Amino acid sequence: MILAHRKLESFAERILESVGVAAPNAKLVAHSLVASNLRGVDSHGLQLLPFYVEQMEHGNINVAAEGRVASETGGCLIYDGENAIGQVVAEQCCGHAIRLGKAHGIAVVVARESNHFGAAAFWAQQLSEAGLVGLVMCNASPLVAPWQGKEPRLGTNPICVSVPGPETWLLDMATTTVAAGKIFRAHFNHEPKIPAGWAMDAEGVPTTSTETAMNGLLMPLGGYKGSGLAMMVELFTAVLGGGAMSTQLGGIRIFGQPARVSQSFIAIDVSRFLPAEEFHARMEDLVAMMKSSAPAKGFDEVLVAGEPEWRTEQERLKDGIPISPGVWQDLTTIAARHGIPVPE
Repeated sequence: MILAHRKLESFAERILESVGVAAPNAKLVAHSLVASNLRGVDSHGLQLLPFYVEQMEHGNINVAAEGRVASETGGCLIYDGENAIGQVVAEQCCGHAIRLGKAHGIAVVVARESNHFGAAAFWAQQLSEAGLVGLVMCNASPLVAPWQGKEPRLGTNPICVSVPGPETWLLDMATTTVAAGKIFRAHFNHEPKIPAGWAMDAEGVPTTSTETAMNGLLMPLGGYKGSGLAMMVELFTAVLGGGAMSTQLGGIRIFGQPARVSQSFIAIDVSRFLPAEEFHARMEDLVAMMKSSAPAKGFDEVLVAGEPEWRTEQERLKDGIPISPGVWQDLTTIAARHGIPVPE
């Protein structure tokens, strides 16, 4: 199934409204998910919507909540999400980070008691579009064992950095080898195997079996280094914000308890260091230095973070977004249950 992004956004909006999400918030969530599909990050696109809907229908997310400022001191702010929709909390936090970043040169906004907010890149780009270096992190459901352990204690705990100016560099990475959504996507599409290095079984032994991985553990990025980075994310989110940590979290695939996710939004005003034009030029020079390296055997060019996604976005804006059969089946099943017409 291949559809234009606007059709998919409208479809997702109607689904969200059917489970009680206010129209402006439904539009925000739909836009954030489809934006990930456009970039080719399908693990954080509409694949997530059925999980969101199920959480909302079970009352695990308070669809009426907006959250509130718990404290504000200088450039530092803590936001209590009050179990609201993750994207709603993140939009509020980005607004505060932009305001405080421009007033103080740097802002650190930490949210607690939030929910899944989609891809971190969507929010980091909101900060960079305002002329600030955006650094966004969040903790997540414990699916990863700490280094040398076999019981899950950490999440995929992503880190994203986006810089202002023309499309030059956008880092968006999990602290695991891949995001959990990629394994779930393989499961939805009935793919029996996943690449080596993605996951381990329940005993901490590497596996390429999709079903074994579904009941096992995600592989930390670079072994003990990924485990350390995941703990760093816990520090900048849950520890600083007074939120839930490690096994205290729920998640979008867990029922009977709120997700209690914590998120961090750090905004740095480039103009406090050097003129914006000079910053843009220096970033372009840095990227050019990387790309001037001769490609390794088997590669045609050197790519930097953000390039593959920007290229995919241009293609999908023109040709439409492909939705896998498993995800489409889930979406159309929800639509039928709520009497929502399916786009063609």
